[in-house]
Amino acid sequence: MRAIALALLTFLTVSLAAQEAPYDIFPDAEPPYYRVRYEASTTPGELIFPVNYTVWIPPGASELRGVIVHQHGCGEGSCKSGLTGAFDLHWQAIAAKHHCALLAPSYEQPQKADCQMWCDPRNGSDAAFQKSLTDLGAKSGHLELATVPWALWGHSGGGHWAGGIALLHPDRVAAAWLRSGVPLLTANPDRTSIKPHTLTDAALRVPLMCNPGTKEGVTVKDGRFAKVWPANVDFFSAMRSRGALIGIAVDPLTAHECGNQRYLAIPWLDVCLSARLPESSAAPMKPMPTDPAWLAPFEETRAVPSASFSGDKARSLWLPNEAIAKQWMHYIKDTAIPDLTPPPAPVNVKVSGQEITWEATADLESGLAEFIIERDGQFLAKVPEKGKTPFGRPLFQGLQYSDTPLQPLAEMRYTDSTAEPGKTHSYRVIAVNTMGLKSK
Repeated sequence: MRAIALALLTFLTVSLAAQEAPYDIFPDAEPPYYRVRYEASTTPGELIFPVNYTVWIPPGASELRGVIVHQHGCGEGSCKSGLTGAFDLHWQAIAAKHHCALLAPSYEQPQKADCQMWCDPRNGSDAAFQKSLTDLGAKSGHLELATVPWALWGHSGGGHWAGGIALLHPDRVAAAWLRSGVPLLTANPDRTSIKPHTLTDAALRVPLMCNPGTKEGVTVKDGRFAKVWPANVDFFSAMRSRGALIGIAVDPLTAHECGNQRYLAIPWLDVCLSARLPESSAAPMKPMPTDPAWLAPFEETRAVPSASFSGDKARSLWLPNEAIAKQWMHYIKDTAIPDLTPPPAPVNVKVSGQEITWEATADLESGLAEFIIERDGQFLAKVPEKGKTPFGRPLFQGLQYSDTPLQPLAEMRYTDSTAEPGKTHSYRVIAVNTMGLKSK
């Protein structure tokens, strides 16, 4: 268990200079976005850091069926990156499909402060999170936000938080994706401030995926992130040995940065939400079906249907169905999950003077990389001209270390400075996903 404690100590210090926007610079939260902020508490057991929660409500949703939580990691840079989480078009696509809200917290943790004071949900962040759902439900007119199921995604300390929430509230969690961070299940005398969680039978029924980078102890055995892999193995082994619905997807390209993980995380959550969310917010959550599951031997690269698996199931990686199993096999090889479907076409293209604006939704499988602008049937420009995504495939909104859009947020807007005065032009906008497929 020392490995888990060391891994937690490692990710508590994560911060990147690329994410240095001040905490008081927020994207506007006008409908369909809503925001609440709570000051730090001095009451023992309550959250000692200020925090704000921003939620996106799918336009036109009459009733929400769930909430997807995108939880950043530890360190000042990662906390700041949470400011844009609810504005991510790709994550909005899966939320809209399932009539879910998309919630992104941003804890105002000073860089050298103990991240455990929020990433362990028992230290006040669980209560603050649930309070935010009630308050945001009242603000948005969706009171059901306080009672619907949760689908959790967390990075680093956010993975520790998401896993902890799944262990504390298994009857509320539809599924949880744990990127480079897991909760503690066994006491460690070297890190007594990290309290182990209790593993209940109900928690074994929550679909979970551990997602470390290969340079976090798999292929790179030393350095600041080398203990992440042993921590994931310990957590996985404790869960799977009791029959938990849990898998591991090692990112073959990264260390602690999130990279291309969303191209498996979003389809995986899509399958879990399709299986588990009730049709009405008043109905109970459905159990995850296990008959379609595929299994893979631990640390191997091929999965097979559960019924034909002949190995040790207590050490096998659990995958919810054939489609995810096949995507998982591509992901752990090179993250290049195939996609044969083009993105949705842009809508509401408007021209005002030299300015062209439009609207678009992201491709659920592959997100949005860029837009092509045509004038009079000929190529005019790409938006953005050059992608700003150092941590994975180029995305229209850019991509921070913690899987959130860059600030300032990209706009669907282009100024045609070469248009001839007095001449009428015809414009067309084409969406391109991150696999290079073009829309109509």
